[in-house]
Amino acid sequence: MEAIATLLPEGIGPAVAGLLIVASFFTSALTAATGVGGGSLMLMLMGMFIPVAALIPVHGAVQLGSNSGRAWYQRANVRFDIFRPFLIGSLIGALIGAFFVVQLPDAILKMVLGGFILMITWTKIPGLSQISGAGLAIGSGLTALVSMFVGATGPLLGTFFGQIVKDRKQLVATLASGMTVQHFLKIVVFGLAGFAFASWLPLVAAMIATGYLGTVYGTRLLDKIPEHLFQTGFRIIISLLALEMIRRGVLGL
Repeated sequence: MEAIATLLPEGIGPAVAGLLIVASFFTSALTAATGVGGGSLMLMLMGMFIPVAALIPVHGAVQLGSNSGRAWYQRANVRFDIFRPFLIGSLIGALIGAFFVVQLPDAILKMVLGGFILMITWTKIPGLSQISGAGLAIGSGLTALVSMFVGATGPLLGTFFGQIVKDRKQLVATLASGMTVQHFLKIVVFGLAGFAFASWLPLVAAMIATGYLGTVYGTRLLDKIPEHLFQTGFRIIISLLALEMIRRGVLGL
């Protein structure tokens, strides 16, 4: 037990580490099967044990591993015609976010973002399914910018992609690819800002490993879910996450 403790960052005991490692399996399985939800649940759980200053970068590192594993495992269903302009926009959004990350009030941002997610989840936006590459780049830039302020932006990106991609397997795989890009850029920004990732690497690596196992299990569930049931569940989960975001924003005022 003492040997395990030496691999963990200060303040994180073996019991907490074990809880987070196991939780990574279940949250990854949830996201692989439904497209969203796991990252937000993991953020809330990690927020109970990890210092505020380390929460967003460490969560980003775990989600980078989880989403990249899911994107690889489901790579046959990735919509690369969407992914390419998304990559360009995300690079621009992350660059802007690096300069403004500390200047927006967290509570107000959560309330506005949650309300916006609810609005576009239950409203059909005309023409969005035929959006141009430039429109994709602009939209992805905005989501990348927001990801620098809010730890789990899967609901926002999921809503954006959900308006464009109607096949459940393509949606989950493309969303995983998009989140991989945005979490990678987030890690780069926090690394350049001086965050010390080294002490967190053993815990993060273990969570990524169990997360990949969760992806394999969740993908098998996705194959069995009927399309109409997936689409309804997807919108309900996103709406619940948006409402929780609004609640936390109100409490933070």
